Amino acid sequence: MTLLNPIEVVPAAEVGPVHFIAVGGSGMSGIARAYAELGIPTTGSDRSDSATLASLQRAGITCYVGHDAAQLGEARTVVISSAIREDNPELVEARRRGLRVWHRSAALAALMVGRRGVAVAGTHGKTTTTAMTAVMLSEAGADPSYVIGGALSTTGVSSAIGAGDAFVVEADESDGSFLQYPTEIAVVTNIEADHLVNWGTPEAYAKGFRSFASGSHVKATVINVDDLGSRALADELAAAGCRVVRYGEAEDADVRFTNAQPTRGGVTATLTYGQDSGPITLKVPGNHNLANASAAYAVGRLLGLSHDAAIEALGKFEGTLRRFQLITNTAGIRVYDDYAHHPTEIRAALTAARRATEAGNEATGLPGRLIACFQPHLYTRTVDFADEFGEVMTLADIAVINDVCGAREDPIPGVTGELVVEAAKKHGAEEVVYVVDKFDLPEALNDIARPGDLIITLGCGDVTIVGPLLAKLLEQRPEAQNS
Repeated sequence: MTLLNPIEVVPAAEVGPVHFIAVGGSGMSGIARAYAELGIPTTGSDRSDSATLASLQRAGITCYVGHDAAQLGEARTVVISSAIREDNPELVEARRRGLRVWHRSAALAALMVGRRGVAVAGTHGKTTTTAMTAVMLSEAGADPSYVIGGALSTTGVSSAIGAGDAFVVEADESDGSFLQYPTEIAVVTNIEADHLVNWGTPEAYAKGFRSFASGSHVKATVINVDDLGSRALADELAAAGCRVVRYGEAEDADVRFTNAQPTRGGVTATLTYGQDSGPITLKVPGNHNLANASAAYAVGRLLGLSHDAAIEALGKFEGTLRRFQLITNTAGIRVYDDYAHHPTEIRAALTAARRATEAGNEATGLPGRLIACFQPHLYTRTVDFADEFGEVMTLADIAVINDVCGAREDPIPGVTGELVVEAAKKHGAEEVVYVVDKFDLPEALNDIARPGDLIITLGCGDVTIVGPLLAKLLEQRPEAQNS
């Protein structure tokens, strides 16, 4: 895969009928749903059936399982992601017929034409920050359009077309997609080297964010100044005369949160912007979520929301699926699932999980442990960050490591989950268990867990199957039967 070059797009109303290859993906499904919501004939295919496909079918999208050239039907535009290979039969047919072939970022940019684009980028935290911004604007009555990389926990969907003028999107930097969007307000949550298989060097990766934040449509940039990478960008943009709104815990933050305190299941703090200051209470845990909320708040103020309206609306955010999502609380054991797949993201998730474990211990009187179940994602990322993955696993009392989920990549000889196991042991992890097959993880975790424990599954691959399967095993325990 290589970096994408932005292209000229036409408004979404002019592109249909449209067909999405791999429509069940987290990024693709929301865009497809938005096209269907606009009344544009929309079809899609994916390699396997899923709950997402069923949901899209209910939304009026014709979905196919498997890939076949005949499934293009009357499509005039075919949408692909960077994971689609050139030999995909539907892509081959689209090129043979001379159809418009767009990367999903172009299809999303077409939806944004004529709206005030808010694009949320960053190495970590962009899904939650995008979701918080969308929920805040919705709850405050602004009726935004949005496309998020994860479904809202309250609705189960990741996109909507609203009547308001704001269009909020999660802007993926991995392949350069974020340079495609007509962005008026750019948000940068942090900049920490990732996706170097595409960008090559950390310097080139950081330069990509500079291009994103200084695009021709950008009127203001909201930047986290607690992160060294994004702080450097804030300083550079400010020196160039750009409008920058800084957020975080730092003393020079324009939107600053202080006095953070965990609550059972959430967090509270004081949020200050200029002369406006007061308490903010979130239903999701962790200081990282206070940072995400600060970014969303800054966007709201730039779009005209009052302090009180933004704070009240943010308090109604209940999370997104796969972001510290509670799967079950059965037999005295809580099981969460989180999308974290980079060392910094995992650190934030495990820090929040540790606080939740301690809060649970105080409430129940049980000496519970924190059990982290991690599935590395991509062979290249595992090579790049094996040592960092191992180090962050020491934050758990017990680390259960799965083999690598290769996803779109071909295997690299010698690159397995054992690299993370070895690194964790080197860094002094208390207990490390290696389970190669993901389908063996539920039973392994059930054997390890005892009442009072908190288990969190981590990764952006198919480790998400583990929590529900483990929940069924926990339901068979005597503690669950007798409760």
